[in-house]
Amino acid sequence: MNPQTEIIDGLTRASACISPKYFYDAAGSALFEQITRLPAYYPTRVERQIMTTHGADIAQRIGTGGTVIEPGAGNCEKARALCQLIRPERFVALDISEDFLHQAVAGLRAALPGVTVSAVVADLTHAIALPVDVPMPRRLVFYPGSSIGNFDPPHALALLTRLRRLLDTDGVLLIGVDLVKEEAVLNAAYDDGEGITAAFNRNVLNHVNRLIDSNFEPGQWQHRAFFNAAESRIEMHLEARADTLVHWPGGGRSFVRGERIHTENSYKYRADDFVALLHRAGLSQTQIWSDPANWFAVILARP
Repeated sequence: MNPQTEIIDGLTRASACISPKYFYDAAGSALFEQITRLPAYYPTRVERQIMTTHGADIAQRIGTGGTVIEPGAGNCEKARALCQLIRPERFVALDISEDFLHQAVAGLRAALPGVTVSAVVADLTHAIALPVDVPMPRRLVFYPGSSIGNFDPPHALALLTRLRRLLDTDGVLLIGVDLVKEEAVLNAAYDDGEGITAAFNRNVLNHVNRLIDSNFEPGQWQHRAFFNAAESRIEMHLEARADTLVHWPGGGRSFVRGERIHTENSYKYRADDFVALLHRAGLSQTQIWSDPANWFAVILARP
């Protein structure tokens, strides 16, 4: 399904939605980098603490050399620290935001002159195709930041299965997973007082406008984020501030005041439940590192 068809299909459902992958145009990627530096947004900070505290142990279990593959690479900052620990021969960055990806990879090449670095524009909701010259043995798939939480459990299992297919019998997956915690902490992380997450959420409408030639006015939409305990997930929505009519070529939709467009889920796991998901994806050997408060986990999984 092409982006135009996928977006219009989501907008015309009874409960309108936009896939969170459309957050990440150049502006959205830059806004997300700002979010990761906010005091309330704990995942990046706590994951970094885990990697700093346990980095030597993690590196010893992975070994040096080989190839690092990072889905959703973003600015490659986390990969830079990991590569300094394990000194791979090759690094492959995968991301949906092409301009942002190439900029990040250029910085990584400068920081790691001894590593062969490749950039692949990829949509993780589809099959992942790597360059044919990427060696199959000794691969490490590095998926930090709890981005797996953007996928509901069946789609998370499908993605983990796709990542497993990238690995030979000696390959490993290193993945960050956000854990269930107090609702107040979760809600604050996705609705910061500075308004950066609100700007990030509304920016998806600018991206959609370019992709389907629609006429969304982002200022007419209110950011909403909250923890849905029954589903164990943060939900993000855009709520119409007033009745509004949105057009795109060949169609459109009326939204009444208070009607929402669902833009993101971020699932929060219990460690045992996520390990069970890894087992179902064919990654049955696991090692877990966490912070003292058990807010976040970094998991090494092998076939």
